[in-house]
Amino acid sequence: MEYPEENTKKPQTGGSNYGLSEATGDKSILAASTRVTASHVPNKRWHHDHWQRTLSWLRQRLSNCAELLPSHCLLCHTRSRAQIICPACSSDLPPLPAPHCPQCLENTTFGERCGRCLAHPPFFDGVFAAYAYDFPVDKLIHSFKYGQQLALSGWFAAQLTRLLRPWHREYDWNRIMPVPLHRERLRERGFNQTLEIARPLAKALAIPCDSRGLSRIRGGAPQASLPLQERLRHLHGAFSCRQDYRQQRVLLLDDVLTSGSTTSECARVLKLHGAESVHVAVIARALRH
Repeated sequence: MEYPEENTKKPQTGGSNYGLSEATGDKSILAASTRVTASHVPNKRWHHDHWQRTLSWLRQRLSNCAELLPSHCLLCHTRSRAQIICPACSSDLPPLPAPHCPQCLENTTFGERCGRCLAHPPFFDGVFAAYAYDFPVDKLIHSFKYGQQLALSGWFAAQLTRLLRPWHREYDWNRIMPVPLHRERLRERGFNQTLEIARPLAKALAIPCDSRGLSRIRGGAPQASLPLQERLRHLHGAFSCRQDYRQQRVLLLDDVLTSGSTTSECARVLKLHGAESVHVAVIARALRH
């Protein structure tokens, strides 16, 4: 009986060489897998943005949980249930004195434009401030930014909502934009305080929150440590815009307005990209007088 000759050829493993030699096939598969793997690895910017969104989501959820528990007022330390600032302390917070400049809210004698706005007209169209930057509002903002009192973001947003809702019907803003932080400052602090306020404020006013259209591309010394002319030179070219804002009416959000140089530079960049109007909303206005 004759038996068929034994096949001495090496079988192809899974057909992965597609007719190529074993060595060539292995190299081709390795190169292809390397290309696929590299194309699917998120870049560092994606990791950074994803991590920031995750942290912000966790902070907001923790803030919501804290509101369900009995708490004490941050100012007088009395029991205030779910309110982080009790009604008595809220009523004593320093309001903006009148009259003031119609563009930047600085004190003026008869409500006329202040000397600074006449000498260096800002690029924003107006400012809305919930309070004067005085005790104890300054302590609350400091605790929020540097003391990790992130539950204040919802309270600040509620104060701004009450202030801005009537004006929103008049100006019909298309979007809320928080003043961005430079990546180094964001890494140090761990969060952008204006973005934490902008999210609940945008939800309350039913306006989209745009946190990506404007970015800070140059850092440096804190603005509060610089004189006015130095601030203007330091901020020129510090912000970048990546979108077209034609026919957009922007509400720019910051925590404190001092000289207005930062928000004015942001407004200048936004208007260069077509923004129809830029108004500024802040928790507090620091006054010179």
